[in-house]
Amino acid sequence: MRKKKLLLISSIGGHLTQLLQLEPLFSNYDYHIVTESSYITKEMKKQHPMSFLVYGGRNYPIKYLFKFSFNIIKSLFIFLKEKPDVIITTGAHTAVPMCYIAKLFRKKVIYIESFAKSSSPNLSGKLIYPIADLFIVQWESMKQFYPKAVYGGTIY
Repeated sequence: MRKKKLLLISSIGGHLTQLLQLEPLFSNYDYHIVTESSYITKEMKKQHPMSFLVYGGRNYPIKYLFKFSFNIIKSLFIFLKEKPDVIITTGAHTAVPMCYIAKLFRKKVIYIESFAKSSSPNLSGKLIYPIADLFIVQWESMKQFYPKAVYGGTIY
């Protein structure tokens, strides 16, 4: 029997650190990680199957628009190549297009809201919440913003 294929996606930094906390589950599945390209993430490719998107900080809006557009197209190609059954993400902006692509192909989307968000929602959470099959918060207080969310406790 074929193992389910997971595509785990997040931006670099804290979001990726949280996503990697799920590593004990990786061995139960066929998985692929998608994140932004950096020296650190390129080193991780020695240990994990990975693809990279272009890093795009939002502090330069015009440049960001082009990078984000490129990442949408690249996300589609990665999705078609990897053929995941489930998308798991901890955000942020890098992950939003992949989640919408997954829903277009009727795949499951699991979103884990950032540990850093205990009193207000972030933009990627607000964008993915309506399409997520499972939306997990790490703080009970976040259920006021995401009433259908599941409180999962912290992943640290």
